[in-house]
Amino acid sequence: MPTSDAEGKDWSLERFRRHLPNTVTDIGPGEGTYARLFRPAHPGVWWTGIEIHKPYVAKYKLKSTKTRKMYDEIHVEDVRDSEDHLFHRDLVIAGDVLEHMPREDAVALLQRVEAAGAWHILVSLPIVESEQGEVDGNPHEAHVYQWDAGDMDQVLASLGGNVEAMHGGTLGVWWWSRA
Repeated sequence: MPTSDAEGKDWSLERFRRHLPNTVTDIGPGEGTYARLFRPAHPGVWWTGIEIHKPYVAKYKLKSTKTRKMYDEIHVEDVRDSEDHLFHRDLVIAGDVLEHMPREDAVALLQRVEAAGAWHILVSLPIVESEQGEVDGNPHEAHVYQWDAGDMDQVLASLGGNVEAMHGGTLGVWWWSRA
């Protein structure tokens, strides 16, 4: 769904406030959960969104206007086809998106994000059985892979750097930082 469980959001906001990134790419922003949550904590941030489902851009008013700040730039495309420069950011967010692709694609994406120069990566995803199909005509909402916390712990550890994790009852949240 284009929404996200509230679990781990306060934990994520604490890390955002600690690091205060100036540039952010949000992969699969959906309704803009992270932009709405983080922008008030550090208003001068440049936000890039990569959204695969074009109808969400208008439905959730993801593009910034003079009176409302959401995303300064939006790319409507499959993130697996995105240019690497979009990942050369202070923070790249993969919030409730990696479960929507095969595991090998998700791992390759995280490796690309790290190789492109991201300073921090925030990952949030279900760590319990979470079957989901198409939602509101969006086939990209289907859950393709069921992650567990230990699996993502290992994937992020393999990138090097430092990893902080919060394993909740439903979601796991990780903050990876370049060493």
